[in-house]
Amino acid sequence: MQFARSSGGPWTLGKGFDTSTPVSRFIPYDDVDDPHTLPLWLRVNGELKQNGCTGDLIFKIPDIISYVSKYMTLEPYDLILTGTPHGSEPFKAGDIIECGMGDLAKIKFNVQNE
Repeated sequence: MQFARSSGGPWTLGKGFDTSTPVSRFIPYDDVDDPHTLPLWLRVNGELKQNGCTGDLIFKIPDIISYVSKYMTLEPYDLILTGTPHGSEPFKAGDIIECGMGDLAKIKFNVQNE
């Protein structure tokens, strides 16, 4: 991502390579009572680095979907990546990442160089 940013290239090159965006299982809409009250958290090597809530998003989720759908067709299971709460730092090889969204989703993975 740093190379893409410094060279003026699209961030897709820095964030969209194979294995760069691990995601949890699909969460059906009916499993979410209110999409604006979901706690979000991230641990790096066991240390809490981010702790936020979907209510902290600058734009409401329906507004984000509406905006994006004006420019591209959204299909079932498409992802819209909205960014990250404050406290994000670059990961390095060997880091163990755990993150989640309330009780709905949790993932854990190791960072590797490729």
